[in-house]
Amino acid sequence: MKQLNVRLDDSIHEALEQRAEAAGMSLPDYARKVLAEEADERRERFLTAAAHFAQAWGPAFEAEFGPYPEEAARPGTADAA
Repeated sequence: MKQLNVRLDDSIHEALEQRAEAAGMSLPDYARKVLAEEADERRERFLTAAAHFAQAWGPAFEAEFGPYPEEAARPGTADAA
């Protein structure tokens, strides 16, 4: 198993600690999970396909259901995913 040492700004470290705690994980376990997800080619392919789907079908969804709520589109709001 390889080891990686990374220097982080205090604010980034604090944000990662909060996310790890919210996930019920230690910071090292959470960091391993995030890095493993980023390295997974299937994730990248899924995100690319999802972006393509949203671009292709977004207008049809908007026509059927109305525009996406502005509050949900902003990062850091309760409805943002």
